[in-house]
Amino acid sequence: MQVFWAKGFAATSTEDLVEAMGIGRQSLYNAFGDKQQLYREALAAYQQNTMAGHLARLGGPTSPLTGIRDLLTGLVAGSDRERKMGCMGVGSVAEFGTTDPELCRLRTKAGAPLRTRLIQRMREGQVNGEIDPALDPEEAAGFIQMTMTGIQLAARGGAGAEDLRRMARFAANRLKAR
Repeated sequence: MQVFWAKGFAATSTEDLVEAMGIGRQSLYNAFGDKQQLYREALAAYQQNTMAGHLARLGGPTSPLTGIRDLLTGLVAGSDRERKMGCMGVGSVAEFGTTDPELCRLRTKAGAPLRTRLIQRMREGQVNGEIDPALDPEEAAGFIQMTMTGIQLAARGGAGAEDLRRMARFAANRLKAR
């Protein structure tokens, strides 16, 4: 997963993979079939792990707006090396777009629970007066998900941690009731 995350699918060679996994080339093919299948499995594992963290930050025992802010600021990795790798899921979209139906299915499956929970938190925040009642919760959830993508792309492009956190806070503050 680390090799694909750092280099992307196309730039990762089979030699990179066997070296990182400490196995022979034939063992890789026997276990995973091919590089594409290994990439799909690595992406699925990455998404499962990161989505669990996203949902935990979003749904913590905090106010809805604080949960959304925590979700966004939590995307900013502490280490420069990890932050500059961005998000493997966003990298997958950038590299494959919609050309691989299985990857599209994986992305949809991973993103759906987050979108559902974002919409719920938006509605909770509107009820308690914290989030602008004029906002459409579904549109606002889409805005937050696009902001997540932007933060990850900016990180991959070398943006600093504090700049990314400021972007996250700015986006969350756009939801506040006036």
